Amino acid sequence: MYKYLKEEAYEANMEIKRNNLAIYTWGNSSAFDPGKGVFAIKPSGVEYDLLKPQSMVIVDLDGNIIEGKLKPSSDTKTHQVLYREFSQFADKNIRGITHTHSTYAVAWAQAAKSVPVFGTTHADHCFPQENGTNEIPCTDFMSEEAVKNNYELETGNLIADTFKKSNLNPVFNNMVLVAGHGPFTWGGSAAESVYNSAVLEEICKMAFLTLAINPAANPLPEHIVKKHWERKHGLNAYYGQ
Repeated sequence: MYKYLKEEAYEANMEIKRNNLAIYTWGNSSAFDPGKGVFAIKPSGVEYDLLKPQSMVIVDLDGNIIEGKLKPSSDTKTHQVLYREFSQFADKNIRGITHTHSTYAVAWAQAAKSVPVFGTTHADHCFPQENGTNEIPCTDFMSEEAVKNNYELETGNLIADTFKKSNLNPVFNNMVLVAGHGPFTWGGSAAESVYNSAVLEEICKMAFLTLAINPAANPLPEHIVKKHWERKHGLNAYYGQ
């Protein structure tokens, strides 16, 4: 019944490995079917080379295992919260989530710093807000109470609260850094969520090198930021075929 969903999740997890976004058993990707209210996710602690489509675990939005012989990823509750919290966009956009431990994105998360938009590569992928910024947001550190309560569930709540407080639309802002932990990305499919993870890693690397070359580097001017977003995603977009 869920073969299509397991295959989508499997291929997305293979992309994590192919793009060197995680090593060993780190990271995970899931594929969501909003009509059925379930998602397929990587099993916990299984190396990528040992995965098969049938290894994927089907979970519902209440955390119940619907199908699968293995334990789902330890980050399953984070995925669960994000699918539920972003549900108003699910039918159109949020159908895949990826978590990696890619080096540069994790470094920014460990520094607890949002990533400024220094160039057009970043501007192409993050929607400019009304205040002219389109930083990749980094959450606050999780409170001791939240960690004791339910760490993975509270990670999802922390991401969702960060977006609510900053008035960010998850459709157009599809990546976040969790302070001290690492990146989560999402998209219109599991494959797209991995693509966004690869983009995020490159943006974080470019930003790091920019500050290494010039610690006083200024963000890209707002009019260039908007131009690059609009030429790719705006009403009169002309990038691509």
